[in-house]
Amino acid sequence: MPSSTEENYLKAIHRRSRDKGAENGVSLGLIAQDLSVTPGTVTTMMKQLAERNLVRYRSRRGVVLTPEGHKTALEIIRRHRLIELFLVEVLKMDWSEVHREAEVLEHVVSDKLIQRINDMLGNPASDPHGAPIPDASGAVAKMAAVSLSDCPPGLYRVVQVEDNTPEFLGWLSEHGLVPGAQFRIQKIDPPAGILTLECPAKHEAVSASIQAVSRILVASADE
Repeated sequence: MPSSTEENYLKAIHRRSRDKGAENGVSLGLIAQDLSVTPGTVTTMMKQLAERNLVRYRSRRGVVLTPEGHKTALEIIRRHRLIELFLVEVLKMDWSEVHREAEVLEHVVSDKLIQRINDMLGNPASDPHGAPIPDASGAVAKMAAVSLSDCPPGLYRVVQVEDNTPEFLGWLSEHGLVPGAQFRIQKIDPPAGILTLECPAKHEAVSASIQAVSRILVASADE
């Protein structure tokens, strides 16, 4: 089995591969940035993972997950997201607290326990942040959603929040901008980098920077 450190690298590569496209190699610099390590450390780890047939690595061309590496990454993501949901739904922790806890627990829970958690929660489709939970076979449901920062004025619903920063999640909770909530983009001021949102659940309008909301994925309220 991969070590917890190796699992973290596989998750980081999977996340960057999803952003860039699976056929494109992920640069070692991006991985170093995501994991707060030096490029030399990443190079050493990539050679180690390649020896275990979890990645394909070519100098100056980046790294891609092998089918086995992709499978392993999805297993880790499944554990992480089910743990987050368990902590919120059963232990009643706030959604802003559970990411860090799941980062630790995902490496130590057994497959049997994860399956019990899945069954207890009723085979859930998504975690507290709206991210899809891979099923036991590794299949992940496709979610039709776009970044809030790319949307024109109109009525939308929150699908997923990709930013796990506790402060940001606390701000979203304060304004009722949680997965499933509907809201309206009232106006956009591109030169100022600001948009104004009307949050019906809170009966208020709030301004936010376009960059800050770029990690909120939304869909039309009619979908």
